[in-house]
Amino acid sequence: MWHAVVMTRDPDTIQAEIEQARDRLAGALDQIATRYSPRAVAERGSRTVRAGLRSPAGVTAVGVAGVLVVLLVVRRFRRG
Repeated sequence: MWHAVVMTRDPDTIQAEIEQARDRLAGALDQIATRYSPRAVAERGSRTVRAGLRSPAGVTAVGVAGVLVVLLVVRRFRRG
């Protein structure tokens, strides 16, 4: 059979626990706000793109895109 155990707690202890929980929650919310702010998200995205462009595959892709742009410009001038 199950018996409930009632624990009496001092109101000051309860208040202190509430304040500690509130402080933990405030800290967690601050971390979330900082991590997911538009500026932080944009900075992470920018770093990722720059790192990708510095990789061998990224350098190759930029080179190929540059050649294609040059070919399209030359073609347009020849037809022009």
